[in-house]
Amino acid sequence: MSVLNIAAYRFVRLVEPGAWVGPLRARSEALALQGPIIVADEGINLFVAGEAEAVESFVAWLGCDALFVDADCRAAFAALDVKRSWSDAQPFARLRVKQKPEIVTMRKPSVRPALGRAPTIEPTRLATWLAHGYDDEGRPVVLLDTRNAFEFEHGSFEGAIHLDIDRFEAFPAAVEALQDELRDRTVVAFCTGGIRCEKAALYMRGIGIERVVQLDGGILRYFDAVGDAHWRGDCFVFDERRTLGVDLGRRGAGGD
Repeated sequence: MSVLNIAAYRFVRLVEPGAWVGPLRARSEALALQGPIIVADEGINLFVAGEAEAVESFVAWLGCDALFVDADCRAAFAALDVKRSWSDAQPFARLRVKQKPEIVTMRKPSVRPALGRAPTIEPTRLATWLAHGYDDEGRPVVLLDTRNAFEFEHGSFEGAIHLDIDRFEAFPAAVEALQDELRDRTVVAFCTGGIRCEKAALYMRGIGIERVVQLDGGILRYFDAVGDAHWRGDCFVFDERRTLGVDLGRRGAGGD
């Protein structure tokens, strides 16, 4: 059995996020998908898995005109940044669709990616920076792992700084202690799929660390575009697979 796993999120203002819970649950159940889906007034965050045709049907449905959301939401959901990986078996025990205060918990209401993102860097360009040791302007580059300590222990970029935190809401206080160390370098914030570094990069810019970019699509997009260059270990994932290698499970699941 080859199971398609997707990770996707979008920061977009949802006027009535609770109204999404029922339709999302019904559609996921109809397609026999499993995994967590979170909605909040700041957007949607989802990790679902199932047969490939069913998963792709779900992604297409999110952006269809039949949904009751307004045009801005339809456009945003149609443009979901989807990261795909594969597994031999269903990695999630059940489907969970919930409304929460945030789609990724930072507890900093002033950080609102739906109003504008921090600058991004594509994986291939980052690989070039890392090969040279500096950015396009000759400035030293530092990688900042915004994930939890136990995720870092399974693998990360060579030389990346990590904050030894056990939850993302501890990120603001931890990074504030590094302001002087980071201020004169180009900081590349990264996480698994991109959602945490969306908020992390904005927060750092807000406290005066101006040269911050976020790795677009996170580690999963980097694996897909670049492979293992400058990476050591595996990537921790929050499902029964526990970790994911740079091949994104293609060999194990018989993918191409």
